[in-house]
This record gives sequence, structure tokens and C-alpha cells, in this order.
Amino acid sequence: MSVVKINAITVPKERADELVARFAARAGEVANMPGFEMFELLRPSDDKNTFLVYTRWRSEEDFQAWMNSAAFQHGHKAHNTQGPVSNQSELWQFDVVQHEDAPAS
Repeated sequence: MSVVKINAITVPKERADELVARFAARAGEVANMPGFEMFELLRPSDDKNTFLVYTRWRSEEDFQAWMNSAAFQHGHKAHNTQGPVSNQSELWQFDVVQHEDAPAS
């Protein structure tokens, strides 16, 4: 089964829109990587200030190839040139052991 990587990014409320804009500007960078299965940027809908960047990969090796790719470096160039938007981030890692989809309607 797949592996899931969740980057929990703490962002000051006044910079939340900037984070969303940076992700929109790099849309598609990850989609063409071998083994990539899914991406979601989750914005908090309560008073918390932690965004979750959810990605799912076919294998740990595919994720590591993304992390070491030129596409990853390109997608993160705003972070490197304009500085981080976040106060901190933490990578959470999971193996998918069960999965269920909604039935087709």
C-alpha cells in the first residue's frame, strides 16, 4: 500500500493567504513525479494556524526521489529566495494500512 507524508506547517494568520498563493504558483510540480498519487493543501477552518500538506506516494523511494528532484527545488524556490512563510513545520509519516473509497454513484 501507499505511504502518506503530511507536512504540518504553522503559519501566522496574517501570512496564510501568502502560503496558499505560493502553493498555487507551484501547482503541478509534483503531479508528474513517478509514484505520486495525491496532494491536498488543508487550511484550518477554526482558530488554529496549522496548515496540513497531504501527499500520498506509491512508495518511500518515490517520495525520496521527489525530495531530491530538481522539481522539488524549483517548487520551493520562493521559500529559498523570499524566506519561509511559516514559523515551523513538522513532517508526519504514515503507511496506509486500510483504504476505502465512496461508492460510485
